[in-house]
Amino acid sequence: MDLRLPIGYVFTIYGVMLTGYGVFTRGDAMYAKSLDIPVNTLWGAVMLVFGLAMLYFAKRGNKA
Repeated sequence: MDLRLPIGYVFTIYGVMLTGYGVFTRGDAMYAKSLDIPVNTLWGAVMLVFGLAMLYFAKRGNKA
């Protein structure tokens, strides 16, 4: 089994969850302490992109 496949699934699922949490808690007092930077949304998007890249490379690597 290609290791990129489960890594891609885990990061994609966590990325969706963290991005969703960041979107739904936007404007909360928690963000006022972090200079109004939506940390959860940003890092969730980074995790989502990384997970999708891993899934893409896992699917592409199996064709050879």
